[in-house]
Amino acid sequence: MQRVISALAEVKDPEMPMVSLAELGMIYDVDHQQGHVTVKLLPTFVGCPALQLMRTQVESRLVGIEGVASVDVQFVMDESWTTDRITEEGRKKILEFGIAPPSAEFAPHKAPSCSYCGSTNTEVVSMFGPSACRAIYYCKTCNQPFEGMKFV
Repeated sequence: MQRVISALAEVKDPEMPMVSLAELGMIYDVDHQQGHVTVKLLPTFVGCPALQLMRTQVESRLVGIEGVASVDVQFVMDESWTTDRITEEGRKKILEFGIAPPSAEFAPHKAPSCSYCGSTNTEVVSMFGPSACRAIYYCKTCNQPFEGMKFV
């Protein structure tokens, strides 16, 4: 089972390849019985266009591990993923990549600290970023636009 868990920790998010599905808190459950592994993933957004790619990545990474004969990836749709599930390491990697991690509380009109200079002198430009989970902000200190993850 430890090999399976370690391998899952290497599967990266297709939209944010600096962070793993595990660091995003998307690994909901793993079951390994008699060579069959079932992985349950909790999508960040139900309509995420990368779900099939995630399934394929998980299957590809686990097939071939000693003791794993088959893999079934399922998506949990009756529970909601929240940004609280992102690990501290995941938040750190997201910030290092230049994306502000989500705030600890719901504040839709409050911009996060700048992911480049750390200033709090920031503003919301658009709540609609390059993906459903990100928004666009602007730093008035370093005059840079930056992305940030939305609180969910």
